[in-house]
Amino acid sequence: METILVVDDEPEIRALVRDILEPKGYDVLEARDGEDALTVASHHPGPIDLVLSDVVMPGLNGPDMAARLKPIRVAAKFVFMSGYTTEIVGQYGMLRSGAPFIAKPFAAEVLARKLREVLDYRSPFARPAPPASGPRPAFAGA
Repeated sequence: METILVVDDEPEIRALVRDILEPKGYDVLEARDGEDALTVASHHPGPIDLVLSDVVMPGLNGPDMAARLKPIRVAAKFVFMSGYTTEIVGQYGMLRSGAPFIAKPFAAEVLARKLREVLDYRSPFARPAPPASGPRPAFAGA
């Protein structure tokens, strides 16, 4: 089961995302803002596969929270969301960053598809996955 941390200052958005993702088999954690996300992530004992965060929040905004969270949760992937205009979102560096983004309001299937794409993406520059442990196959002719 993959774990997604949803960070949004609006409880209705967090509840909506939970209602979309839990039936699809995701474990959903919630945080009410950037500072809360850092606390939730530091106390969660298991992996966090993806962080879905609002861009504009009171206090610690989404991009700044992500910058602080990445060293703690190295394997986590990030998707940002916002209902603000491109101009406002651009002020937070989102347009230059190339980070995955989804505009609010979104349809349930659009959100689910976007998160699945990000979770499944493997950079061509990433190191190959380590081989599975267990017996090594015998070489032919050995």
